[in-house]
Amino acid sequence: MANGVESQQKIDYVFKVVLIGDSAVGKSQILSRFARNEFSLDSKATIGVEFQTRTLVIQHKSVKAQIWDTAGQERYRAVTSAYYRGAVGALLAYDITKRQSFDHIPRWLEELRSHADKNIVIMLIGNKSDLEDQRAVPAEDAKEFAEKEGLFFLETSALEATNVEAAFMTVLTEIFNILNKKNLVAGEDQGKSNGPPPSGKRIVIPGPAQEIPAKSSMCCRS
Repeated sequence: MANGVESQQKIDYVFKVVLIGDSAVGKSQILSRFARNEFSLDSKATIGVEFQTRTLVIQHKSVKAQIWDTAGQERYRAVTSAYYRGAVGALLAYDITKRQSFDHIPRWLEELRSHADKNIVIMLIGNKSDLEDQRAVPAEDAKEFAEKEGLFFLETSALEATNVEAAFMTVLTEIFNILNKKNLVAGEDQGKSNGPPPSGKRIVIPGPAQEIPAKSSMCCRS
């Protein structure tokens, strides 16, 4: 009787994506804007870990995004290895009005890279772009850092819903494409997959977008 409902709920892929960065940069607001299209001005600090899901269609496939949000406070850092396990994407967030939150990004990136899969797709996010008059981090600084580290980069505003959808969709689509390429080259000679990454409008730096074996992915960084 319920097979009609079940067929509608068929999920082709589940992608786990983690949100990391200092507390109070707006991670929970970015998540609720993406998952439920909501924004709450009196949001409380996240305690421990929580996640929300949203199912979308990418290239005719049903993809469930499982987005994990963590408290940025030090005392919850013990959760790291379980938090990062199985994550195929990450959004690394800072607040454009708080220089310190951007200065901490290299530390977060280091933690991410030591716990997560080598081929994880990472997007750097400068949140609160609606507070331009209080800007403390020039977009150029963040863009330069993203290019150097092989990350995607966007400035977002969870309040105004600017670029939140684009940030998640860029990461999810990139994961989807990498997965599809892996499926395509699985039966082929691996030597054929050492070419340059596909060119596109987005910045694709050697790193997560390369389809070469993980252990040699550092060889192409300049």
